[in-house]
Amino acid sequence: MADKTDKNPLTAKGAYYTDTTCIDCDLCREIAPSVFRRDDEEGLSYVWHQPRNIAERELADEALQACPTETIGDDG
Repeated sequence: MADKTDKNPLTAKGAYYTDTTCIDCDLCREIAPSVFRRDDEEGLSYVWHQPRNIAERELADEALQACPTETIGDDG
């Protein structure tokens, strides 16, 4: 389960977030490229913007479920 006290500082404010346990597997960016981006400096994924519609929310939820390190959280 993602740790909301260890959020990636680049994460956009809102319900979805990533913490710093990301292993840069690229899965979330493959599933929901409009929501997740890569921080090249740190080698971590982060929530670039919060889902804006139902389709993006469904993809973000799919990425959350698929994340091998449970890095993605949803406080919504």
